[in-house]
Formats: sequence, structure tokens, C-alpha cells
Amino acid sequence: MTKTLPAKAKGLNLADLQQLADWLETTALEEVELEQNGVRMRLKKPASGMVAAPLPVAQPAAAPAAPAAAEATGTFKAPMVGTFYRAANPDAAPFVDVGDKVKPGQTLCIIEAMKTMNQIAAEKAGTVKAILADNAQPVEFGHPLFIIE
Repeated sequence: MTKTLPAKAKGLNLADLQQLADWLETTALEEVELEQNGVRMRLKKPASGMVAAPLPVAQPAAAPAAPAAAEATGTFKAPMVGTFYRAANPDAAPFVDVGDKVKPGQTLCIIEAMKTMNQIAAEKAGTVKAILADNAQPVEFGHPLFIIE
């Protein structure tokens, strides 16, 4: 379902938004979010097509948690291309360390993509057996990040 937006939504250039939507359809990314003039927009590729919806902007917060892809072996892979971070900022403690027990929905790391910090969450409970990516290093879609069993 495609939502029709007014020709001008609080100063947001919808021609640029359409160009961004067209670009997104040609990439492996599942969604992209941008903020301009106090309006935050998220474009996401649902199974039936592209949807654009305005989001309220209250404070500069991280994007909603995105679950990481998991295999039966407990290997969690990067759901997107970006830069892998183990902590919210350089001075913060890592979200998880080897030996930590995690539960579904718990943040494991952040992947920065297109200046957006995407929290990557565990899909199932388990214990972190290994961290397979280096902090502040680029990762590709499907890159192994953690082993959680």
C-alpha cells in the first residue's frame, strides 16, 4: 500500500523522497530513514511495495531495534551494510561480551548505515559464545556478528 503525501510536507522535498524511494528499490537495504527540517521519514520495503510515513521527531534517538538474522547454528548475521559498533558510544560499555546471557529483544550492537544508528537485537535467548566482528569496522549484509547458543 502506498500512502499519498501532500506536495509539500513541512518543507520536505517530495521529489527527493521519490528519488530516494527509487534508489532504495535498487539496493539490498530493507529500509532507510532521513530527517529534514524537523520531519523524519522512513522508507521500508514491505513485501507488497514501498511505504512512506511521517514519524514524530521528539529527540535524536536511535532507530528502532532491528532483529539480526539467525541460523540454526546460533550465528547472528548483519541484516544490513554499515559500520559495526559494540557500544552506544566510545566511552560506553559494550552492549554484550562473551559469556553474557541475552534475551529476545536485547540490543547486541549498533550498525550505522547512512548516518542512522540501527540497534540490532537478539531474536532468541542464549549465551554469547563469540563476537565475530571488530568494533568500528565495516560489515556487509550477512556478515557473521555473533555466535549465541
